[in-house]
Amino acid sequence: MATPNDRAVLNMILNPLLPNEPFDPNAEEIDAYANLPNITECRELEKSGITLAENGTLDKAIEKLTNAISACPSNPSPYNNRAQAYRLAGNIEAALNDLNTAIDLSSDSGKAAAQAYTQRALLYLLKEEREKSKADFQKAADLGNSFAKMQLVAMNPYAAMCNKMLSDVMGKLQRGEQ
Repeated sequence: MATPNDRAVLNMILNPLLPNEPFDPNAEEIDAYANLPNITECRELEKSGITLAENGTLDKAIEKLTNAISACPSNPSPYNNRAQAYRLAGNIEAALNDLNTAIDLSSDSGKAAAQAYTQRALLYLLKEEREKSKADFQKAADLGNSFAKMQLVAMNPYAAMCNKMLSDVMGKLQRGEQ
């Protein structure tokens, strides 16, 4: 079984154009929001909202996530999740507003900011605003979001071509071809 360090090394070999951070097994994300007022109630409401969204009950999900925001308006997480529900419901502008709020509340740091930047980048792609999308993917990648890193590579035609060539070479090596 591969260790996280083994996977990091393989990732560097197979995806040489992606930025790679050194693996730190002792690194933990500090829960910057654990001491906010009503955070426990907020998180329970948020979990319920996520479950409703996963079941396709988007109006009720949005309502539950709105209640989570009301319980703890300083927590960026329910804004991220309500943005997802809004996107699924087809309300792109409401989703963008929530993502902007999540980014502001997160002070451009942590997982909440990385998720919000990634979601907003995807919405910008949907709106065919490629430069804004790329800028947000870069911010998310800088915050450690691996999906955003892959998207940046995919948006770079030269990097995509190099990745394809390297993948072909690695495939031939694995098959014993010259």
